Amino acid sequence: MTFYDALVIGSGFGGTMAAHTLIHAGQRVLMLERGGWVRRGFHNWSEDQVGLLSEHYLTESPYLVYDERGRSTIGAFSCVGGPSVFYGGVALRFREEDFESNPDLDGNSGAAWPYAYGDLEPYYAAAERIIGVAGETGKDPTEPRRSGPYGGAPGQLSEISSRITDAARRLGFRPFRLPLAINYGAASARSACVACGTCDGFACAIGAKNDLATSVLPNLVDGGLELRPYTVAVRILAERGRVTGVICADPRNGERTIYRARCVVLAAGALGSPHLILASGIHRCNPGGHVVGRYLMRHLNRIVFGVFPGAFESRFQKQIGIHDLYFGDPEAGEPRGKLGGIQQVGTPPGSLVRQQLAGPLGAVCAPLARHLTGLLTIAEDQPQFDNRVVLDSSHSDRFGLPRLSVSHRYTRRDRTASNVLMRAARAVLRKAGAWAFYQHQIRTFSHAVGTVRMGRDPRTSALDQYGRFRGLDNLFVLDGSFMPRSSGVNPSLTIAANALRGTAALVGNTPRHQRSRHVLIAG
Repeated sequence: MTFYDALVIGSGFGGTMAAHTLIHAGQRVLMLERGGWVRRGFHNWSEDQVGLLSEHYLTESPYLVYDERGRSTIGAFSCVGGPSVFYGGVALRFREEDFESNPDLDGNSGAAWPYAYGDLEPYYAAAERIIGVAGETGKDPTEPRRSGPYGGAPGQLSEISSRITDAARRLGFRPFRLPLAINYGAASARSACVACGTCDGFACAIGAKNDLATSVLPNLVDGGLELRPYTVAVRILAERGRVTGVICADPRNGERTIYRARCVVLAAGALGSPHLILASGIHRCNPGGHVVGRYLMRHLNRIVFGVFPGAFESRFQKQIGIHDLYFGDPEAGEPRGKLGGIQQVGTPPGSLVRQQLAGPLGAVCAPLARHLTGLLTIAEDQPQFDNRVVLDSSHSDRFGLPRLSVSHRYTRRDRTASNVLMRAARAVLRKAGAWAFYQHQIRTFSHAVGTVRMGRDPRTSALDQYGRFRGLDNLFVLDGSFMPRSSGVNPSLTIAANALRGTAALVGNTPRHQRSRHVLIAG
């Protein structure tokens, strides 16, 4: 039996950043990933390779979801690099005020960040360097303070992006360039972005998007990381206040193995991590264990698509952000306080339109997709105790994991905030020349956070300020589930920065002869 210094479960932002710190500290690290590597090539430019239609979006162990639409099932991305392979590359920091208490949003949830923006800022800067984020400073009206500039400049604006920028300015907004994890030439050894129309939702055919499987993990493997794909974590074993092992299964043949390490980091995602914790029963070791699976947040993400008279070129369009209403709209009256952000999205592929609009409607609308361009509104949703994941023990998958049941409802405040942002987005598109509009609510859990939250009070939070799972001194949870609140921007960069902070404290604050006693699980 091989023993490792650290065992990392999952290869998403949390797991990869944790492994980055541990490998550079000279530790022997094993990373487990449920999926395999995503093959890259010209086939990635095909419409049927968009995320939800690709073979890496797995539904063999579906989650059961109860929300405003009733009952449905969803799958999850399983691949090396996690959802970063298919994301749009937006890498925004949370605003400084996002880390402060906010009675309008917090309600009676007890949500409380155990650290301030300044504590995370150096790790934001490190994450941007490691991933490779291109952007410009001084244009976003809500931009938090920075210790340095971005490592590269963003690419040239598309024609429709320029039109939206001009329209927003004529309405009194201050649009800015979204910071993007895309190689525009800074990484000279790799292909530079060619501004294709298949980026957001697609794996990059030429490896120009700085997803983790392209920009980070290959170097870690070269540096000694042992990455084991096609490995499903089934149970976490614990005894006397410590994790003692992780039971895993090979999805190709069902073979079971127990991996052991002195330190474990868990980051399987805001659905996957509580699923594994609850299935293992280790929440009972935690004084705040009753919140595991609770306070699920996912943003209220809605898109306004404008219908334009001319068809758009197949070109990258996710370039512009609008944050003028982030902290509120005095003219709206309701709701008070923070609302969220607005971001440009590209023309959707016809295949995705057909999938989202089933039946004759999808067939009719798919050919019209080239006349659409949109703005995504991201409303920060309130943390609610009843938004949760629980085990459905009446059904188990072939690995023996009980099915996960997900319950989620938005509050009246969430919907009101979203409506304010939607009106602003529609006005910008109208000013840019749109003739008609179509609204679409995103119902995936791509921005899911909050189910194993950190906090100051051990009775109301499962993690301490470094992500340590209370009650098990060698288990850390370092994915999006750690967040007490969701903010109004994409969570990926904050997940990465928090993982760097947690593992830096683990490695730097532990005496050298004790550093290998901890187990990290991340994904």
